[in-house]
Amino acid sequence: MASCAISQEEELHWLALLMLPGLGTVRSLRLLESFGGPQAIFRASASELEGAGLGSALARSIASGCSFEEAVDQQEKLRELGAQVITLHDPRYPQRLRDIFDPPIVLFARGCVDLLGSYGIAIVGTRRPTPYGVAASERLGADLAQAGLTIISGMARGVDTAAHRAALSVEGATIAVFGCGVDVLYPADNRRLYESIAQRGLLVSEFPIGAPAYPQNFPIRNRIVSGLSLGVIVVEGAQHSGSAITARLASEQSREVFAVPGNITSKMSWAPNLLIKQGTAKLVQEWNDVVNELPADIRRELVNRGQRQLLLDGGIQSDGGEDKGMLAPLQVLSRKVLNYLQVDDPKQLDELLESFEGISSSELIAALFDLEMNGLVRQLPGKNFVKVW
Repeated sequence: MASCAISQEEELHWLALLMLPGLGTVRSLRLLESFGGPQAIFRASASELEGAGLGSALARSIASGCSFEEAVDQQEKLRELGAQVITLHDPRYPQRLRDIFDPPIVLFARGCVDLLGSYGIAIVGTRRPTPYGVAASERLGADLAQAGLTIISGMARGVDTAAHRAALSVEGATIAVFGCGVDVLYPADNRRLYESIAQRGLLVSEFPIGAPAYPQNFPIRNRIVSGLSLGVIVVEGAQHSGSAITARLASEQSREVFAVPGNITSKMSWAPNLLIKQGTAKLVQEWNDVVNELPADIRRELVNRGQRQLLLDGGIQSDGGEDKGMLAPLQVLSRKVLNYLQVDDPKQLDELLESFEGISSSELIAALFDLEMNGLVRQLPGKNFVKVW
């Protein structure tokens, strides 16, 4: 992914714009649209700023440069933490997030910044999940991470924590979106998870370094959780919970919304069950229910990645050893079948038999079963098969 190393002076101006009291995201975006960049904003006179729609007090505040002292302090803290600033004009800034109504003008990032450009699925839910909710979060988090998707959540207790840990447990990618500074450990009992994500995933926030975890910050950060994602999965949550808010934001941002159905006697099932009942969310029982709703080009890319990983890199081994050049006959047939199948065009078993001359039905079924066990092929009703990932 392309990187953009802006100068310290440019970075300082972005931080000074962020630190201006009373400006906010929407007005910052309007100023950036009017003036082109933060440096031009700070060069403008108070009258020019008023002409752009700001009140006189805020215009004078910008013209005075009063926020630069805090911006310098932020730069020092960033260097100490080893974090980066990703500005709205940086090519690394994710396009999906840029397209929402009120994207943050700056992202503070610690960890693998390249994950901002990956395909992500958000998993959200209550801080007090049932054992069923934890199990569902862990299963979906691990399966979707193995499918090549980045698991996005808020690192809160409960469902968020389970999803992040599940992704890391299978060496998958995960992004934690904070409602505080990326240097603030919240909740405190997630220290090990925080350190693991900083090393192997990505910590992201729009809030400055050192910003406390105020309750009002979390609904604000939820738009980033959904904005970074291709879709949002609601596992468990009450009617007016944060997960329900994230689902609403995802719908407004034209993201896919999914929900794991729950026990009708549990209040933690209210949000996902209601979303399904209203038709807002698609019911999820397994990871394929999510992947099959993704755009065709993304599914194809995930398929190709999976094929390279499990086949070209020797992921499907023969019983006799690990020599990639010595593939068992079943593996050779499995490769041929996988290359023949399409993501969006189911093939019937009889049609497959006609396409592979000299192959018996038992050999073909064994190859298809081998591919199914490796998550590369899915059987549909009527003995139809498609390539999936």
